[in-house]
Amino acid sequence: MDTRHAPAALRAQHRAEDLARRLPPLLVAAERIAATVAQGAHGRRRVGTGETFWQFRRYQQGDAHNRIDWRQTGKSSHVFVRENEWEAAQTVWIWRDDSPSMNWRSGRDLATKRDRADLLALALSALLLRGGERVHLAGSDVPPSSARSILPRLADWLTGQIYNHDGPGLPPTTVQLPRHAQAVLIGDLLSPLDDIQASVAALSARGARGHLVQVLDPGEETLPYAGRVRFKGLEGEGSLLVPRVDGVRDAYLDRLAAQRDGLAAIARAAGWTLTLHRTDKPPQTALLSLWATLSGEG
Repeated sequence: MDTRHAPAALRAQHRAEDLARRLPPLLVAAERIAATVAQGAHGRRRVGTGETFWQFRRYQQGDAHNRIDWRQTGKSSHVFVRENEWEAAQTVWIWRDDSPSMNWRSGRDLATKRDRADLLALALSALLLRGGERVHLAGSDVPPSSARSILPRLADWLTGQIYNHDGPGLPPTTVQLPRHAQAVLIGDLLSPLDDIQASVAALSARGARGHLVQVLDPGEETLPYAGRVRFKGLEGEGSLLVPRVDGVRDAYLDRLAAQRDGLAAIARAAGWTLTLHRTDKPPQTALLSLWATLSGEG
């Protein structure tokens, strides 16, 4: 359509529509989810040296005397100090599993695990950038930044990345993180527990606090199949013919429960958190839970 002689407002509208058509669908969905969660979530408030008052708390041995709030103390039989909100941004390092096993779904009406992990990673990035935090997606060529202008580049990188056919489905143990960074690991987390524990330990040793997000398809949680079924591995494991799935369902569910118990134990021992998410559930649910843990409210 030729808009050269159209009113300025109409030309601006057409330019906006043209730009919107060029945006990756992943970015549009991530921004929408981030906006929804932001409306119902509190900001990330942390104790520090900022000037904005946050809360009173009981005096503890070692607190500086000049932090005592005598007016609040005079109202009680206890001594209180003032805590201010920390205004310095910190880096949140986000890794998501790009191994072939993530490219699976049990029904055409469901997102693949890979698609859901990408959406959660980008929506979390959008939410963090809204709060002024520095974000880095592991493996991307986009440097850590707190500028919202990096979102389209992150979306392009996520949607253009090929599967890591040789990767173990876990982050590298040699990654370098800034001090006081937070790590978010998003994947199906079905690797051996010893390997997951090693990855978490390596990140924790660098001073990172972290969060595990397990993304599973509902078919993986319930094994809803019946009769004779052939299961094909997505990462070179070959195939397995099960004559009667009903006969192995209980053992399978016990194994999955043991894996999740192991994940919870790994997270607990490291001081991390664990969020469970299914691809048939709204992504906002997982994002809100993760945001609460990042904010210290979960």
